Amino acid sequence: MRKTLSAVGLVTMLAALAACGSGGATGAAPVPPTPATPTAAATSAAPSSPPPTGPNVSGCFTEADGKIFEYDGGLPGVITGTGSAGVVVTYERRGNVCAWRPLSDRLVAAGYRVLLYARSVAAVPEDTTVAMAKRLAKEKGVGRVFLVGGSIGATTAVPAALRLGPEKIAGVVALSGEIAAEDAAKLTVPLLQIGSEHDDYGGREALDAARAAATKAPDTQALVIPGERLHASQLLASPYADQVLSTVETFMNRHKG
Repeated sequence: MRKTLSAVGLVTMLAALAACGSGGATGAAPVPPTPATPTAAATSAAPSSPPPTGPNVSGCFTEADGKIFEYDGGLPGVITGTGSAGVVVTYERRGNVCAWRPLSDRLVAAGYRVLLYARSVAAVPEDTTVAMAKRLAKEKGVGRVFLVGGSIGATTAVPAALRLGPEKIAGVVALSGEIAAEDAAKLTVPLLQIGSEHDDYGGREALDAARAAATKAPDTQALVIPGERLHASQLLASPYADQVLSTVETFMNRHKG
């Protein structure tokens, strides 16, 4: 027991030091916080021993789940499902693909085609999101695409949607993101924001401000978990996970066309 507690304490201390010393990816938004410990979803989704030896993404998506691909010099990604409505997931800074598996599984079961990828820490999330949306749109049978982001992935999902346009993008789902008012004001596709009330990045005030600015969006919705400080993928591992997943699925079903 003492060894376990010591390891957790060390992880917490290192995460706190890393968060204090990191800089924003775009220069316009504050740096999203880093969870002090791995989320339950990340832990439960981690591969069992022995890990997969063939093509895989972070050890938790293999060729049994879908089509594995490589990009940007060998970074892996996966396309799961067979639906005509696409979804691109961009996770939070220092996050991981495995923590987003609950969302992927839910959407694939609902008939969506989902692309997840191991994100380069050196690349601007907006640029990679645009590239992944274009990649998914080339898949046979795929129509418009939803952009889903966590934290910095949510913040940059809106400018990515602006670059791609409503003819390619069906909507944006932002978990714990701080969307710039000038970006929100230009958005012309549906926007769903999800966060927790006391989150330091993407909390209630940030979500309310973005929603108020998104006057051109045909639909703006927000789900705020009261009294909590859950961030990005932590929402998918919390007691509110089913509520979050149901809200995302209902929103996409309404706007997939």
